[in-house]
Amino acid sequence: MENQINTRKKNLPLSLVWVVSTIIFCAIFILVSIPRVQAQSRQQDDSAGQYISIIRNVFDFIQRHYIEEVDPKIIFEGAMTGMFDSLGDPYSSYLSEREMSDMSDTTQGSYGGVGLYIFKQVRTDGRPAYVEVASPIEDTPGWRSGINPGDLIVSINGESTDSLTIDEVLSRLKGRPGDVVNLVIRRGERLEFPVTITKAVIEVPTTKYAMIDDIGYLKLLTFTPMTTNRAREAINEFRSKGFKSIILDLRNNYGGLLDQAVSVTNLFVEGGVVVTTKSRIPSENNVFNARGRAAISQDIPMIVLVNRGSASASEIVAGALKDRGRAYLVGEKTFGKGSVQQVYPLNRMGFKLTTAHYYTPSDVNIDKIGIPPDLEVLFPEFSADEAVHLNELINANSIPEFVAANPHASSWQIEAFARELNRQYDLDLTLLKRLIRNEQNRTVIAPVYDLEYDVQLQEAVRILREGNFRALMQTTKTLKDLQDEALKEEEFALAS
Repeated sequence: MENQINTRKKNLPLSLVWVVSTIIFCAIFILVSIPRVQAQSRQQDDSAGQYISIIRNVFDFIQRHYIEEVDPKIIFEGAMTGMFDSLGDPYSSYLSEREMSDMSDTTQGSYGGVGLYIFKQVRTDGRPAYVEVASPIEDTPGWRSGINPGDLIVSINGESTDSLTIDEVLSRLKGRPGDVVNLVIRRGERLEFPVTITKAVIEVPTTKYAMIDDIGYLKLLTFTPMTTNRAREAINEFRSKGFKSIILDLRNNYGGLLDQAVSVTNLFVEGGVVVTTKSRIPSENNVFNARGRAAISQDIPMIVLVNRGSASASEIVAGALKDRGRAYLVGEKTFGKGSVQQVYPLNRMGFKLTTAHYYTPSDVNIDKIGIPPDLEVLFPEFSADEAVHLNELINANSIPEFVAANPHASSWQIEAFARELNRQYDLDLTLLKRLIRNEQNRTVIAPVYDLEYDVQLQEAVRILREGNFRALMQTTKTLKDLQDEALKEEEFALAS
């Protein structure tokens, strides 16, 4: 959800959240009291104290001498924004009164918006810094519109996102339910198309689950205070139906609460380290362990599905289960976000500041790296020529019109229409059928799973049904092992 931040007091568990601001996606936030300036100054060297004095003097000088009277709040906010921008850290920023208010609103579990988690990278190659979609929230207007992780939002209501800050983008995507927002989406290098979305009240669900024959399928959408309880309910349901293995789906899971990531991991492992945080500040160095017995026997085969939309708390869970040798990962490399931010209130304003990184049980920080799956399974990609044809198909609006006219189309109707589109646009038949099915799913409450078109889920089911899970687990490596191998390969390449 746009700009959701969960905060806790210093003496409560850390909250790890997938945040949608300047790539603030998947970070740990703590709400603490701002130290007094005098106390800070005593710890700073003379040059820092000199600069603080200069800033204060310039602030006063502008107030007294500028040609027009200036609201001191405007000068203050400009100075604060510039101070955090100077860090070159997209995760550290000043929070205005509105943003702090939004933070409070979103912690209540609902807000007006489109349902997209977004971020904006700092570019140094001269290319436009468009906003990128980290993950759409299932069953929201943004998700139903067909926007995918990795898509770029080029413009909002005709205004380029290149020139907008992430907070300005968020202010346009959030708002009163019923308001309409017009986006231009870029997918890949060539595909670009318009999307019109009506804002709605966004309430984020946390779990979906069902049985796939004797396999328990559990999809975690986010990590909220209820996630562990809901996951436990799912496991109890699986147990009552005699499940023999489990698939944990963390795809497009943007993150959430750290304590929930730890307790969810504890459902599958017996004690031990789940994640650690490291900082130059001693008080921010913490070890988070699983406590008590696992809810599922260690003998139950387990596969975890991940993709590039898996981040933050979901990466903590995936990394812990991989490093602990508990699960086999299938899908794509995860997003890679492992920094910790603290949120400091300043009256009704505030700021967030990066203070630490988190590490998996094998002592690896996955920030900007991600977690590779044990088995990579990708959805079919399209060529440059296919992108042009797909662009034509999307702009022709043929698939939405077909679904609107045939909301309950059967498999053979989808097959026939896909063949018709294949003749017209020369696109892969499987891709066309998946696009039609996706459009069907976006117009109704999404099914728990779609085994017919989900190639990553198909592969997970195949592995569990073929009975070679134990042998596959013998081939897995911890993230530390993979990191060490990569370093050795790099050293060998340099030496040769």
